[in-house]
Amino acid sequence: MRRRILFIGYNYYPEPTGIGKYSGEMVAWLARKGYDCEVITSYPYYPHWRVAEAYSHKKNWYSVECQRFEGGSVKVNRCPMYIPSVPTGFKRMLLDVSFLISSFIKLLQLLFQKKFDYVVTVVPCFQFGLLGVFYKKIRKAMLLYHVQDLQIEAARDLEMIKSKIVLTTLFKLERYIFSQSDAISSISEGMVRKIRIKAKKDVYLFANWTDCKLFYPIRDQAKLREEFGLSPADKIVLYSGAIGEKQGLEAILFAAKALENHKELKFLICGSGPYKQKLCLIAKDLGLNNLVFFPIQPVEKFNLFLNIADVHLVIQKANASDLVMPSKLTTVLGVGGLALITAHKGTSLHSSVSQHNIGLLIEPENQQALNEAIWRAVTDNHDNIRKNARAYAEEHLSIEKIMEAYEKLVLKNCVEKENLLGPKQEPHLTTSLT
Repeated sequence: MRRRILFIGYNYYPEPTGIGKYSGEMVAWLARKGYDCEVITSYPYYPHWRVAEAYSHKKNWYSVECQRFEGGSVKVNRCPMYIPSVPTGFKRMLLDVSFLISSFIKLLQLLFQKKFDYVVTVVPCFQFGLLGVFYKKIRKAMLLYHVQDLQIEAARDLEMIKSKIVLTTLFKLERYIFSQSDAISSISEGMVRKIRIKAKKDVYLFANWTDCKLFYPIRDQAKLREEFGLSPADKIVLYSGAIGEKQGLEAILFAAKALENHKELKFLICGSGPYKQKLCLIAKDLGLNNLVFFPIQPVEKFNLFLNIADVHLVIQKANASDLVMPSKLTTVLGVGGLALITAHKGTSLHSSVSQHNIGLLIEPENQQALNEAIWRAVTDNHDNIRKNARAYAEEHLSIEKIMEAYEKLVLKNCVEKENLLGPKQEPHLTTSLT
């Protein structure tokens, strides 16, 4: 008999980057493996922070669609929610609450249909675990709680939420969800350790992945650069990803200013997000002629675009370095790119990159170190790091390997054992970083 899975999360296919990308690929993989999958989600909005044009006429109400692909199909229930064009801390809370309410209404409808065996909820937002707890209590399903982002800690450390009373309440609510979950997983060893302390139970390492068939090295960079309007002689420093406050991307602009006398250096920022307008204003004030903003690239051109870079910047603020794993890094490794990564010593990100020699590391929020590291990255020979990066992606970041481990260690164990995690050692779905 086919096992039935209900997935709940507001980021989902066809969002091109971030959590929505991984969630869509996860559910599609499970559907191809024979699971009967259904999704409760919202309308695609990330990373632009507005509903995608194809869905804009539906955004104020519920809709149902069937996602069809080779080897399977998924029923997708889309729910309305508030989407702020400029997401402040308070507005993000409104976004979360609005989806919590609208998705709960949809969940009530599904209660009277055929039972799901598993409910998978994805953080953010952490409160969605309450939906999973509710369904579990009523229909006796297994609750699988997957943490992509330590959301409460990030909101606290970035001072998006300052009230101690609010933070204490949120942490208590989170602990309740942990206590009700049959399996908890997260995307990095550092996050797994933090969650295990809070949850007081074992936590699976379920890393993000990359598609090594879709993303691969192309060595004729000169020809590729001309395709994107750049000179073959340029040295390209690229940031590609979400443009938000937690990344600290203004450091790229200051680096471009500091290195403007090196005419061969070109800085590219590719992506979308609430912080992009502010970055554009800073770039204008600095009078930068060596920096270009690119829009998000279509899937069919993204591998080509990533291959034009001499160095890929994977940067974020110091207080987020072990709370949020940069998903963009997996794709950079897939193309055999040279990643320049900001991470504190002792974090899981720093340890993994150092151990496998798959990138260059500097301390976060050290402008001088960033400037110097960029210059070294484009002038020194780092072919060994590029080879290591691609080999690491092939060995550790394959979606097939990671999802097969998830199916075996989580889904099947849920059926076989009431005490899902059993063994005392830390459970791993992969030894990789993300």
